[in-house]
Amino acid sequence: MAKVFAIANQKGGVGKTTTCINLAASLAATKRRVLLIDLDPQGNATMGSGVDKHELEQSVYDLLIGECDLAQAMQYSEHGGYQLLPANRDLTAAEVVLLEMQMKESRLRNALAPIRDNYDFILIDCPPSLSMLTLNALVASDGVIIPMQCEYYALEGLSDLVDNIKRIGARLNPALKIEGLLRTMYDPRLSLNNDVSAQLKEHFGDQLYDTVIPRNIRLAEAPSFGMPALAYDKQSRGALAYLALAGELVRRQRRPSRTAQTT
Repeated sequence: MAKVFAIANQKGGVGKTTTCINLAASLAATKRRVLLIDLDPQGNATMGSGVDKHELEQSVYDLLIGECDLAQAMQYSEHGGYQLLPANRDLTAAEVVLLEMQMKESRLRNALAPIRDNYDFILIDCPPSLSMLTLNALVASDGVIIPMQCEYYALEGLSDLVDNIKRIGARLNPALKIEGLLRTMYDPRLSLNNDVSAQLKEHFGDQLYDTVIPRNIRLAEAPSFGMPALAYDKQSRGALAYLALAGELVRRQRRPSRTAQTT
């Protein structure tokens, strides 16, 4: 059965979509069966996967409100090698429509239940807010992967995010845990990056991934070509870093379960 991970952070611009696309492609490159779910109305993960969000006939929005099934909404990322549930601006309406529906927090979890055995990993790209869409992602997930920059403002926001994950876990999804924290856009030449990284290691221990994602121009360029960095420039530092992250994620799934350490 697939492990379902929400890629989430309430702060924008920390590399959530970049992580979702490149981790999905890297896992697919290791012969894992991967589904990427774009749950952000901006549709950046959709476009970055090589699927035109403006040409969609069905999207994750239609799935959430019950107007189509998974097979009708599914797309395939040729460059990424994974399946995709795409999104576009229609998803903005879900915030209002879902409020009027029964089991509104569990719509995504219920939709995924029949197909979880078909995949090894399901990754969910969340919007940068604690919205009804993010709530659906967290209720559907086994764990949360938190991409973050090593800056002091990011540390402040991290505390709020951890508290929200605890509350949602206690009320709606007891199995939910922080799967890992990922340092993104990292520059080891900056003392601030190193200082914040050391604090993360002290507070989160082995929940902090050993893999660090560097600042890398290829990671920034690849989405404009509708492909992950692995397809755009497989020798780039960014592509190699996400391959390393995929390997670390797979190895972690083989370990005995850890007690979540969130303080």
